[in-house]
Amino acid sequence: MPDDVRSMPRLPLDDDGGPVFNAPWEAKVFAMTVQAHQAGVFTWSEWAEALGAKLARDGDGSSETAGYYDHWLDAFEALLTSKGIAGPQQLSELRSAWDDAARATPHGQPIELKRPHG
Repeated sequence: MPDDVRSMPRLPLDDDGGPVFNAPWEAKVFAMTVQAHQAGVFTWSEWAEALGAKLARDGDGSSETAGYYDHWLDAFEALLTSKGIAGPQQLSELRSAWDDAARATPHGQPIELKRPHG
């Protein structure tokens, strides 16, 4: 993992220096963020600033506030919107579709988000 990723504010790390995830979606949004950065969608400085602002505004990711990766997701969506990659409506529809798929999936089974036909 690149050093700039390890240096993220309050990133939960294991004993080997790798990120810690409590749910599969956390690992996915982490990977999407790193891939978007590597594709040139935003600089790592832009990313660190966006995440830092979310963490500073909403708390430290403790149990009384949104979790760390909730902040991560919010910052990622905000950057995608500000860069014109995805609009707020697209992100809202995707969140809704994801929630519907999660509710329809039996416990312990992988959640599958169906692609619309068209």
